[in-house]
Amino acid sequence: MTFKDLKIKMVPNNTLTFLAPCISSRVGLGILFLLISQFSFAQKKEQIGNETVNVVKPYTPKISDASKVKEVGELDDEGNTKKEVVKYTIFSFPVASTFTPSKGKAEGVEKEKQAHLFKNYATLGLGNYGTLIGELFVNHDLSNTDYVGGMFRHHSSQGGIKEARLDDRFYDTSLDLMYGSNQKDISWNLDLGMQNQIYNWYGLPVNFANTLSLDDRRSLINSIDPKQAYTTISLGGNVAFSDGIVNKVSLKYNHFTDIFNSSENRFFIKPTVAFDVMDSAVKTDFIVDYVGGSFEKNYLNNVQPLKYGFTNFGVSPSFVMLEQDWTLTIGAAIFYSLDNQNSNNKFLVYPKFNASYKVVGDLMIFYAGAEGDLKQNSYQDFVGVNPFLSPTLFVAPTDQQYDIFAGLKGKLSNNVSYNVRGSYTNERNKALFKSNIHDENPSNENYEYGNSFQVVYDDMRTLRFYGELKADFSDNVTFGVNGSFSSFKNASQNEAWNLPTVKVNSNLDFNITKKWFAGVNVFYVGERKDFTVIDFQPMYKEGIVTLKSYFDLNANLGYNYSDRLTGFIRANNITNSGYQKWQNYPVQGFQLVLGANYKFDF
Repeated sequence: MTFKDLKIKMVPNNTLTFLAPCISSRVGLGILFLLISQFSFAQKKEQIGNETVNVVKPYTPKISDASKVKEVGELDDEGNTKKEVVKYTIFSFPVASTFTPSKGKAEGVEKEKQAHLFKNYATLGLGNYGTLIGELFVNHDLSNTDYVGGMFRHHSSQGGIKEARLDDRFYDTSLDLMYGSNQKDISWNLDLGMQNQIYNWYGLPVNFANTLSLDDRRSLINSIDPKQAYTTISLGGNVAFSDGIVNKVSLKYNHFTDIFNSSENRFFIKPTVAFDVMDSAVKTDFIVDYVGGSFEKNYLNNVQPLKYGFTNFGVSPSFVMLEQDWTLTIGAAIFYSLDNQNSNNKFLVYPKFNASYKVVGDLMIFYAGAEGDLKQNSYQDFVGVNPFLSPTLFVAPTDQQYDIFAGLKGKLSNNVSYNVRGSYTNERNKALFKSNIHDENPSNENYEYGNSFQVVYDDMRTLRFYGELKADFSDNVTFGVNGSFSSFKNASQNEAWNLPTVKVNSNLDFNITKKWFAGVNVFYVGERKDFTVIDFQPMYKEGIVTLKSYFDLNANLGYNYSDRLTGFIRANNITNSGYQKWQNYPVQGFQLVLGANYKFDF
């Protein structure tokens, strides 16, 4: 028998009745005895009624036994009872108040005031040596597209160099007028310029007229009028197109003369065609460059005039290729040079190749290339470099066959950039400045006493190393330094006349306060070679002269009195060195200029 077959029945007289079919075994009797003993021990005085307990088996629930509750329970909550209507009244009386509410507004961000950009300015400065500096720039908008402007410049000095035995004054005055228009499809401008420059050939040799008596020497020096004046009239313009293959056109005409009846005309025009082919930008420059002029005579009273004229026709196509970190510019320059005086025409081809590779992003960029060009020389350009030339020159173009270069550029940090470069240049007919013969004939022209320079030409090869470093330490401090070392090799001349082997330049600009600012500029020029010839009776002497290197220190200090008015003081050649930039031409010593700049609008 098992427990699930056992039935227990409670009877009313509180006795237990066990119904067990087949309780005949000893196990059944033992269990029965044990149960009777337990209930007898736990029974109290209270009487237990007769109940019958039927133990059939343990209940094991199943999913099928579950059933949904179909009836919705009734909610009997006091909160659902009907709300009673409450009536109330308020007894109010006025109370005095000084509070006045105001409308809310968004919190504003304080923005720094942007400096006003004025369209016009005027500068005036005065200094020792009778120095006068003046500038005036005006610009006015005629309409939304058209504008007109003008620029006046003047720089002069009354001289006073101790070593100079002739008048050393100079004047440089220029006026430029412009008219332009910026429209949707085209932008253009026209420029008209006039310039007058007055210089003096004051650079007499140190031993000038030493063979003469004191009175004769003074008489000869006093008879020399060293004045030379240059006049330039220029007309030019630019046209730029926003659509079409013709990108822009530049043209310029210059008429250059001096007081010795020298005359030169220069005409230059360069249209540029640009368009894209697939992923490459193609650009082609067409060039027409003409120069022609004449000098009244040769050096040393030769009455035969000198004439020159060259017309260079050129085309320079190039295209740019971009490939990941590589940038390639491949092109060439083709020129046909026409010698209008000697019929010595030439056909010349030059490379135009540039490549750059980003080694480390913008931190290090390697670049290399090979370029050549036909450089048109002119009397005006020569005077711009050396104003003490004699008006007896031969002018010819320079054939720069190639300039092979390579270098690295990039950034050492966000504020420091660098550039190092090495180059090797081969040039034919390189123009060099060389001293003229020293003669003491009283009938000479005023520039024939060894106080002027000539232009000589030579085939040269130049090896040059260049380095540059720029740093913006902050918005208030900037620094820069650059230098070059050159080695020259000449074909016929003994030296590369008046070309320095070493040049260094450095500048530092900083804002002291919001009102005060200052700057320092230092440059160094190494030794140069020149050649002197002394040819007069009873003396003849020639030889190479070495011009000493020189160091020049300049500084400036300024004060912004207002947005419009700024005062400044400039100091040049602070070391008061009487160095010679050109042979026998000492420069002014310590120079101080005090001035002001005023900006305005119409």
